[in-house]
Amino acid sequence: MKKIKNWWMGLLLLAGVAITSCNDDDKPVFPEAPEETYDMTGFARGADVSWLTEMEAEGRTFYDADGKERECMSLLRELGMNAIRLRVWVNPADGWCNQNDVIAKAWRAHNLGYRLMIDFHYSDTWADPGSQTKPAAWENYTFDELRQAVTTHTTEVLTALKNQGIDVEWVQVGNETSNGMLWDEGMASTNMANFAALVNAGYDAAKAVYPDAQVIIHLDRGNELTHYTWIFNGLQENGAKWDIIGMSLYPGEDPDDSNGLTEWNPVDENGQTWQEQNDACIANMQSLIDTYQTQVMVCEIGVPWNYEQAEAFYTDFVTKAKQVDGCLGVFAWEPECYGGWNGYQKGMFDDTGKPTASFNAFARD
Repeated sequence: MKKIKNWWMGLLLLAGVAITSCNDDDKPVFPEAPEETYDMTGFARGADVSWLTEMEAEGRTFYDADGKERECMSLLRELGMNAIRLRVWVNPADGWCNQNDVIAKAWRAHNLGYRLMIDFHYSDTWADPGSQTKPAAWENYTFDELRQAVTTHTTEVLTALKNQGIDVEWVQVGNETSNGMLWDEGMASTNMANFAALVNAGYDAAKAVYPDAQVIIHLDRGNELTHYTWIFNGLQENGAKWDIIGMSLYPGEDPDDSNGLTEWNPVDENGQTWQEQNDACIANMQSLIDTYQTQVMVCEIGVPWNYEQAEAFYTDFVTKAKQVDGCLGVFAWEPECYGGWNGYQKGMFDDTGKPTASFNAFARD
């Protein structure tokens, strides 16, 4: 069992003890520091906190339920989280989520005993089902050069992490690659073989640095099975390699994905409630495990923080996911967000920066 100890608490106690006498007959008695331990093993109860350093730079602070200001990752650990996910952009305009920023956050997570997932977007900005834009520096590359760039970038970032003594348990090769990545060359609908080759470039690079890391291919819309079978059948036919199928689930309908309850509807465009979408995603997990003989991970999940059934949603999903043999964990996406940070309303803190009851779903057993 991996246990993390707050040794610093002992140092604080030692520093605070008043020594009134130093002779042999009246030696000071130091109280034993309480040892707080955290079991970071088992089912991954994860948080993607990729915005954290940017939020801190903008002056955002975090508080526990009693209103005491806290460091965010430490607070998340107390709330039950045992894994951190961090996205990587190649050369972002503002520097956030570049290699150095990722290392800074990963180092903090490592020192708190978190398990770590690195999410490669292979872009200078957001990569998702609607946009898989090549990094500007790769824009005029041939396909072979693109494949080599994936290898080089993956190797460089992971090697930099390893050189800091940071372990990486999972590596995500592409983000929500529901139609491939690095468009147009790697678009799955026009050239599945190219997409498979790019996946393998990332897979092989990850394994070369971290042989025991598990490599994830990640898609959105976890409640839609055909969305997955089309991609993974095609990848399988073209010799792609992966260890885990990653899934996202954002129930309801939110046309611009930027508002809270003003725009969000808990029923999606097909008339499915969040309960039905949860059940569909859970059923899809089992189908994917059986079909591809692979494990699954929910890499992103979220609903608006102020939805009255938010805690019920998370509790229902996490409880059912734990019962699936082959589901490795569930990651909330940017739960630390609050106050409409960057227009995102699906965090798990309220507008005062305090954790909501939704964290109960991620509490330790």
